[in-house]
Amino acid sequence: MRLDKFLKLYRLIKRRTLAHEACDGGFVLVNGRAAKPGKELTQNDVVTINFNEAGTKTTVKILKLREGNVVSSDDLEINEEKI
Repeated sequence: MRLDKFLKLYRLIKRRTLAHEACDGGFVLVNGRAAKPGKELTQNDVVTINFNEAGTKTTVKILKLREGNVVSSDDLEINEEKI
């Protein structure tokens, strides 16, 4: 699944275009490296999103990656911290 679609489907970022812009701006990391919106994600990848204006950093570990538009919050392990 593409990174920008993942961020939108799991409601980490509200719209896919905003997810695309966040990736292009370097605010989204996959396994510790800056990632482009088209990066294909796999199970056990760690996605980190830096929300600078809100002062938070969200880290998501993908436990199960589903195909299609049906998702569950049980698929992810989410940690949020203040920066």
